[in-house]
Amino acid sequence: MPKVHILAIAVVTAIFVHAGSAQKKEESLRAGKLVLWMPPGDVSSFDFQYGVGGKENQPEPPFRFVNEDSSGSNPKINVIDARGTKWNVKWGYEARPSTFCTRLARACGYVAVPEYFLARGRIDGVHGLDRAASYVASDGSFVDARFQLRTESPKFLKDYGWTWTDNPFVGTHELHGLMLLTVLVSDVDAKDANLGIFEADDDAERRYLYAVIDWGQSLGEWGYLLTKSFDDCKAFAAQSLNFVKGVEKDRVLLNFTGKHRKELTEEITVSDVQWLMQYLGKITDGQLRSGLAASGMTPEETNCYAQALEQRIEQLRRVATRQS
Repeated sequence: MPKVHILAIAVVTAIFVHAGSAQKKEESLRAGKLVLWMPPGDVSSFDFQYGVGGKENQPEPPFRFVNEDSSGSNPKINVIDARGTKWNVKWGYEARPSTFCTRLARACGYVAVPEYFLARGRIDGVHGLDRAASYVASDGSFVDARFQLRTESPKFLKDYGWTWTDNPFVGTHELHGLMLLTVLVSDVDAKDANLGIFEADDDAERRYLYAVIDWGQSLGEWGYLLTKSFDDCKAFAAQSLNFVKGVEKDRVLLNFTGKHRKELTEEITVSDVQWLMQYLGKITDGQLRSGLAASGMTPEETNCYAQALEQRIEQLRRVATRQS
């Protein structure tokens, strides 16, 4: 896709709308286990083609229109598939990066939202569209859409939230590893509103799952306002050569500009990189390419992104092994 400059996220899903200033602190949650990261098992066997939802849970046509979703900055609608499963469908330049980044995050052990990219399809009963009107034809047909699962359990806690600097995991490898992944994919929109908490009661003990709930503005050029882009491999690859600037007194110096740049980059240490590379470093070239292709990338884009990501990961590997 062409470059776009900007002027002005385990099965855990819901309507991702935060309550702004009315949002409650996580300290007021009922007793339960707080989870940011879970051991991912054999990383090299993680299914990058279908992601955390797996092949068996992918959207099943035909799709039936429910309503248009006016939240966020990209056109979205809600649908129900042939199995009665609810999905949020998004178009635009965030669709492909979001689909891929959820796979990368889950492979490394982080809570991730099940997402699938559909190159084409049809939605029955579509009517009265506003923002999404240019993405859905009069007969309901569409192309290049991200389907994100919507379920009632685990439940998204819209009145609760966390920030990069105010959460139960401050100072841990797990939190710093998530920060590293955010920078690795050049997520320039890592704002607090894109962080969420889910409540899961399906096990013996209640769990609260902390997650990045929107990865859409990734895989492009880091920067602010007129200088940033996403879903732009040419720009992403150009900035990959010097992704890691160096190491200074055990602090890893990273090239990145975007929302929360200071919080995301200034506390990363060599030991944080070593911890993350236990998982990130086991992801194979084949897995990356499978995930990119499943996210709607062309063969040329898949090759471009795979090479750029591997270049960045190799720089982190050198930090982890103390190579120059």
